[in-house]
Amino acid sequence: MEVQETRVQTDRVLTIPNILSMARLIGVPLFLWLILRPEFDGTNSDGWALLVLALSGISDYLDGKLARRWNQISSLGRILDPAADRLYILSTLIGLTWRDILPLWLTAALLAREAMLLVMVGILRRHGYPPPQVNFLGKAATFNLMYAFPLLLLSDGTTWLASLAEVFGWAFAGWGTSLYWWAGILYVVQVRRLVTADTATD
Repeated sequence: MEVQETRVQTDRVLTIPNILSMARLIGVPLFLWLILRPEFDGTNSDGWALLVLALSGISDYLDGKLARRWNQISSLGRILDPAADRLYILSTLIGLTWRDILPLWLTAALLAREAMLLVMVGILRRHGYPPPQVNFLGKAATFNLMYAFPLLLLSDGTTWLASLAEVFGWAFAGWGTSLYWWAGILYVVQVRRLVTADTATD
């Protein structure tokens, strides 16, 4: 079910929610550099990488919350927020797969879902529709994955804490991947309905 937003949108760019989303985007290359430093003979910076991920999760929650509370929902924000989510997921997939923390099949499953959505967005554009709005299920999937990735990064060790993080990390990864695909399939259904209705009126 699509989450309908009834609040008035603004064309302002420099709002607090947009600044938070921009900061999240700036953090993407920083996170990727931190997580890959050990692979290039650098010092282990997993703690800093975890901090960047945690701050990203907090800002992801705040930008949406503040946008609704302060009536600062904007057209730019609707682009920046999901873009930041996807770039963090992509950069984390690259980093964790490169370090053999994530198996290739899981990375392929998540990337295949993103490729499917890109195709759907292309179809919508050909019919004059904007990209679909983020729905509750998609947000829930993202939150699960954003919990899973730092836990799996923390599991890269031999301590009892690493073992515990591995259990919870894979639990969140399983739920997140399932919800991610479920949300993707709902997008496909939504696109099909729009295109079918559009074709019927021609």
